Amino acid sequence: MPSLFQPLLTAAARVREALLAQDCLLCQAASGAELLCEACARELPASASACPRCAVPGSSSAECGACLADPPHYDASRAAFVYAYPVDALVQALKYGGQLPLAGFFAHELLRRTEHAGGVDLIMPLPLHPRRLAERGFNQAAEIARVLSRLCEVSMNTQLARRVRNTAPQTALPWRERATNMRGAFACDPGVAGLRIAVVDDVMTTGATLDEFARTLKKSGAARVENWVVARTARGV
Repeated sequence: MPSLFQPLLTAAARVREALLAQDCLLCQAASGAELLCEACARELPASASACPRCAVPGSSSAECGACLADPPHYDASRAAFVYAYPVDALVQALKYGGQLPLAGFFAHELLRRTEHAGGVDLIMPLPLHPRRLAERGFNQAAEIARVLSRLCEVSMNTQLARRVRNTAPQTALPWRERATNMRGAFACDPGVAGLRIAVVDDVMTTGATLDEFARTLKKSGAARVENWVVARTARGV
């Protein structure tokens, strides 16, 4: 027998949907309570195959030649998307446009597309230097990590590691100079000893920043470090 309250519940649901209704961030079509409409969400570029160590798209299931020749300090990397349009526009909308709801969208997509809810003891967002944090007002990696922590039921920590050098932006440097630019950029407390850590960031380009952070974590005793990133660029981009 139908509930006497069902008409009221249905009406309430419709009111809620109307209040939350919005347009898709990409095509401006109606998207209900979602940031993207279904069509745009389906078209976001994801790599069918990637190196399990550095997540560079197009590699086979085995580690790519670059990782075999010069193994990075991190143990694995997983990316939800390839860094190409329109993912790049969405990342920039979060990072520079302050569109914070995108952090939740990215966290859900990262978890859904990479299927790695378990296997780590701690989630850590890639730290920003205090000066950069003051300029931007928030750390986009921390915003994504906060949602991931809740979804995965894995603790997040932003205190055990920090950025101690305000390095030049990596995008302004030639590819081969980026590792040198990041040397000594981070410091870490011994509280990470023995832990399996997932480092969260928005974009992985050459991997130099994440590699230096992993080196710092491993030096402080971390047992395993893997990267969870929203998007990965092609090699050398």
